[in-house]
Amino acid sequence: MIATCNRRERLLATLAQLAALPERPPVVVVDNASTDGTAAAVRRRYPDVEVIACDRHIGSASRTVGVAAARTPLVAFSDDDSWWAPGALARSVELFEAYPRLGLLAAKILVEPVGRLDPTCEVMRDSPLPRPLPLPGPSVLGFLACAAVARRSAVLACGGFHGRYGFGGEEQLLAVDMAVTGWGLAYVDEVVAHHEPASGPRSWQGAHEVRNRLWSTWLRRPLPRAVRLTIALTADGNGSGPRALVAAMRGMPWVLRERRVVPAHVDRWLRLLEETG
Repeated sequence: MIATCNRRERLLATLAQLAALPERPPVVVVDNASTDGTAAAVRRRYPDVEVIACDRHIGSASRTVGVAAARTPLVAFSDDDSWWAPGALARSVELFEAYPRLGLLAAKILVEPVGRLDPTCEVMRDSPLPRPLPLPGPSVLGFLACAAVARRSAVLACGGFHGRYGFGGEEQLLAVDMAVTGWGLAYVDEVVAHHEPASGPRSWQGAHEVRNRLWSTWLRRPLPRAVRLTIALTADGNGSGPRALVAAMRGMPWVLRERRVVPAHVDRWLRLLEETG
């Protein structure tokens, strides 16, 4: 499934890549209230693609809408500028069948046009986390939503992507919640996706990512650890940290309502990542 907004031509090019795959996967596009004719263009050129047109921009929660609409037990996430290598989805199906507690598979991402490995994949490949469950690759507690395959039931049982996060680091909370509910998450080097970002980081991206990390910290971590992480996350000399803190504080009422501290073993895993990262 693909979430998109006002990137019609980029999306159409990505859909062409997906249509050429030997697996011929069914595709769901969730359009975040685009004003450039995205939904109509997709319906006209790709009538087999299911298009869900939102009447307002709901950010990464649009992925949850797409997962709910999917009719397959597995859902492969793409962005409007990412696509799967031939055979990657078929191999994913084999791995999910072989590993029944695998909830999410984070793929190897090649950044185009040069085909370099995304640095996040290097971090996941070298993950220090233990493997309490049989998994097809290193255990992880995060992923990039432009290239991941997940069990539909596991994502929906955890509530999907939080409706308040928008975009920017929105994957962490879902990853942690999946681990808490007993699902394994793994980085798998043999499952390959391509990503060709149209531009560099957006001006809002850094502050949004820090705000969302703060929310995830306050929602799930024990109070002493949350305080220490808040100090570390907001100690930003260029000003994005303090701005993110102000934005995050506006969400404190709902954060306190929804706060559920992770079990001790998941907190240990998160600490291990923080201390080795």
